[in-house]
Amino acid sequence: MSERTGTAVERRFGPYGGRYVPETLIPALDELEAAWVEARSDRDFRAELDLLLRDYVGRPTPLYAAAGLSEAAGCRVFLKREDLLHTGAHKINNAIGQALLARRMGKRRVIAETGAGQHGVAAATACALLDLQCVVYMGTEDMRRQRPNVERMNLLGAEVRPVEAGARTLKEAVSEAIRDWVANVADTYYVIGSAVGPAPYPAIVRDLQRVIGDEARAQSLEIAGRLPDRVIACVGGGSNAIGTFVPFLADEEVELVGVEAGGEGLGTGRHGAPLTTGARGILHGAFSAVLQDEDGQVLEAHSVSAGLDYPGSGPELALLRDSGRVRYEAVTDDQALAAFKETARLEGILPALEPAHAIAWLLANPGSPEHLNMLTLSGRGDKDLAEVLERT
Repeated sequence: MSERTGTAVERRFGPYGGRYVPETLIPALDELEAAWVEARSDRDFRAELDLLLRDYVGRPTPLYAAAGLSEAAGCRVFLKREDLLHTGAHKINNAIGQALLARRMGKRRVIAETGAGQHGVAAATACALLDLQCVVYMGTEDMRRQRPNVERMNLLGAEVRPVEAGARTLKEAVSEAIRDWVANVADTYYVIGSAVGPAPYPAIVRDLQRVIGDEARAQSLEIAGRLPDRVIACVGGGSNAIGTFVPFLADEEVELVGVEAGGEGLGTGRHGAPLTTGARGILHGAFSAVLQDEDGQVLEAHSVSAGLDYPGSGPELALLRDSGRVRYEAVTDDQALAAFKETARLEGILPALEPAHAIAWLLANPGSPEHLNMLTLSGRGDKDLAEVLERT
């Protein structure tokens, strides 16, 4: 059971979620929660968001019958083409919605964190569109892996602040963004890109991303005449996964599968699979699935994919693990790289390395030939070409 406040925004999902933050941020979170409840019921806000999603972002995205992958897997495969959106990934759905909310709240300065760079690009894009100042925190290792996205953010007018701490990846970027927010909370809005962080962020991100699953469910009924047997999505922080899964939760006949980063193998400790391994802990303001040691210290994650290189996942996804409604699996770096190349060859599509993990799992676990599998292709692989070419 999820716990709602009087304003009907979940603060906890079973034992997960909450607000493990400095006391100075509690008023800001209360303000954000109230603003979101007011905005989502405002017809003018919804109309502006829907118009931008349609005419600027490019919704609805197609549900594509992937003949090449279907033949290779031996079952029917449909891809939800979030890679066709403006900026190249699902992240823009959330960034546009939260940037509109920031403007509505009178917050002219926006900060964001990014790993693979897609959320940073989406936030920079939304801020350019709405004339907001934008600062993006990014680990220097991710900046190395995702140089084209760094250049895109700069061109869009955002300031990209490098983070040298720790593993120099997404976890450290989030930590720096939170420090900025604590210091500048009065005039700054923090656009979180994943379904993580203190309440009400996991619920806000889910609500803005569920357009993926809502569209896909309706499209499956229209195109195939029925719901999919399985719905599959990659999972890092979890925004595309929870947005895909939520509209199908009540459809008990639909199996839901989340695919995490197996890195160099679960047995090596060098992975990013807190849901698959049953991990729990506190990270970035919430209790959720978090990789940690026996002393409660957060461990470094590892993945060839910068967007999955994070030691935690969203609290609602953790509850869905415990309830058994969502099955979680892990795929290694090598398997994801192979699926990247296979998808390019079979479909003429370069998937981002994040959904390449989900494709790899599907190819290895096709089910029966009658199965209809729907997989969210959360982003395109232009950003990953240098990493793929270096590793293959």
